Amino acid sequence: MTVPYYPWTVWIWAGFDPALIVVALYLGWTASQFGKVFIAAIAALGFSVLFSYAVSAAGIPWPAPVTHDGPTFFPVRAVAALLWAIVGYGAQKAIRRRA
Repeated sequence: MTVPYYPWTVWIWAGFDPALIVVALYLGWTASQFGKVFIAAIAALGFSVLFSYAVSAAGIPWPAPVTHDGPTFFPVRAVAALLWAIVGYGAQKAIRRRA
């Protein structure tokens, strides 16, 4: 059995999943402490995978599809969720500092 090969663009799209970005930024924004950013990232990861699977199962084109036989790229999605949640948390702190 050979290992499947996926181009790097597929890996990049997994990190730029629109559902992942929106949920991670929102939950990172609402986090009151930095430790809650990790919980926000886990929640964003779970929501984005379920949402992407539902959209893909419905046959709607999606930039980062998740199918039963396709790649899910959990490591890429997890790191991206954490980074997007940190960006949301940092943006909230930067704006509150100015006010």
